[in-house]
Amino acid sequence: MSEPAPSGEKTKPEKPTEEEGEKPPPTMLEQMGGISGLIYSSVPVVVFVLANAFFGLTPAIWSAIGVAVVILVVRIVRKEPIQPAISGLIGVGIAVFIAHRTGSAKGFFLFGIYASLVYCGLFVASVLIRWPLAGVIWNMINGTGHAWRKDKPSRLGYDIATLAMAAVFGLRFVVQQWLYNEDYTGWLAFAKIAMGYPLYALGLIVVVWAVRRSDKRMKTLEETAPPVKTDAEIEAELRAKYAATPVTEA
Repeated sequence: MSEPAPSGEKTKPEKPTEEEGEKPPPTMLEQMGGISGLIYSSVPVVVFVLANAFFGLTPAIWSAIGVAVVILVVRIVRKEPIQPAISGLIGVGIAVFIAHRTGSAKGFFLFGIYASLVYCGLFVASVLIRWPLAGVIWNMINGTGHAWRKDKPSRLGYDIATLAMAAVFGLRFVVQQWLYNEDYTGWLAFAKIAMGYPLYALGLIVVVWAVRRSDKRMKTLEETAPPVKTDAEIEAELRAKYAATPVTEA
């Protein structure tokens, strides 16, 4: 046991070791599963299209599900983040269910097409009601509250970022819906991959710009804001003010 420090002497806090120190928050790429996660997300789509072309719809459905399960198992064995794999498995499950119900390979892409339309609508609506989702989601994750909404430049930046994300989802819907109507299943697979994370990353660039812009402004406003007075200080000022006011005779 270590001896207590003599009175009057301040003990220096021990520096945390690398194991004890706080880990930096995961980046957006890490949250999506890293580079391997981007590759894994494309594999079930490619397998589905190829299997459908050579063997038909039913083998394609089981092939896509099998590949998604294998990817999940591989990530578990390698002790990699499994959230992207679980989300991917659920997404593949919904896609193949729709393909099975519609009896068409292009039905595999139907859920993603209309999900993009819904997301686009939500992002646009959030700007119209002055709660841009880019700002709401970011500040909710970081627990920084809603002070940014009172700063017009910050809210404008988040409006732009939110509309950029709406444009990403809107473009996905327009292109993939056209390919769906034209029965271009192979091109649908290509569009789903090409307009997935790569296009999403372009939207995130605008979001990062808005976040940095807002954080810088909020920090400046916080530093230049007058200090908040306590109740005791306010009461003391009021007493001094009224004590110094001369009483006039009626």
